[in-house]
Amino acid sequence: QVQLAESGGGLVQAGGSLRLSCAASTSTRDFYGLGWFRQGPGKEREFVAGITWGGASSFYADSVKGRFTISRGDGKNLIYLQMNSLKPGDTAVYYCGAANAYSRTFHSGGPGAYDLWGQGTQVTVSS
Repeated sequence: QVQLAESGGGLVQAGGSLRLSCAASTSTRDFYGLGWFRQGPGKEREFVAGITWGGASSFYADSVKGRFTISRGDGKNLIYLQMNSLKPGDTAVYYCGAANAYSRTFHSGGPGAYDLWGQGTQVTVSS
């Protein structure tokens, strides 16, 4: 069974940058799409960014547009999330997920479209 693992989280000051990575434990078949979600203290998990397997389509939550960039990796490194101009409100545990098949839910950022999740990596932005 393929497992996903996030890395790259940490503590950063407001205005700083971090780059998150999501890697698979073994070689994988093609998924339909991949994405990043986050869950802040006392909040529900929310969509951050998604990308199709071939990278032709990417989309973002309004709260991160212009600051975050999702990109596809190669080999076992599936996706990255470049986060710039970080704000205290970005503080959360960040999760990557993989979706096996096309769905409208995937393209609307719904977590129900995802079949596989990582364990998460903590991002803390200090003011």
